[in-house]
Amino acid sequence: MSRNHYFFALPLPLELKQDLHQRIQEQQLPFARFVHEQDLHLTLAFLGAAEEEPLQKAISLMASFIKEKEIEAFPLVIDHLGFFGKKTEPRIFWAGVQEESRLNQLQATVSAACREAGFTLDNRPFRPHITIARKWKGETSFQLPPLELKENFLAESVVLYETYLDRSPKYKIKEKIELHKGEGKE
Repeated sequence: MSRNHYFFALPLPLELKQDLHQRIQEQQLPFARFVHEQDLHLTLAFLGAAEEEPLQKAISLMASFIKEKEIEAFPLVIDHLGFFGKKTEPRIFWAGVQEESRLNQLQATVSAACREAGFTLDNRPFRPHITIARKWKGETSFQLPPLELKENFLAESVVLYETYLDRSPKYKIKEKIELHKGEGKE
């Protein structure tokens, strides 16, 4: 079995990645590891290690489901910061998006394709976020930075990323599935 892991995600536009990364770096927060700006994304389904055949099956099913359901590109807004773990020493620091029913529908479609292809996915509720940093190492308790966010982007494709833990950036696009372009998209 492949030692690399795979996951489906929404890619972020390059300019947005750079802007978000720069604004976070300006805060000079003491986290052990920051996500490389090229690796910023919004995960839809984590697959773990996988063989080529089930990956291709998941890709094929997802493309079919997206076509059948006519899932169109849709706008998202990154508008808040949050964390997972202890409030004083978070494990994960992230940026979140405004509630968007189309994002939840897309994630459910991605999950259905992955499960039908034989993958076992995490059963926790979907909490859309963009991981920014990991493992607080500050000498004082963590405080969310007073950073105002209102970053807009168009979710227009689902990407299968492959991880390479021994390099930076760590993620490489293996496959890209375009969402439908609807009438009058921004």
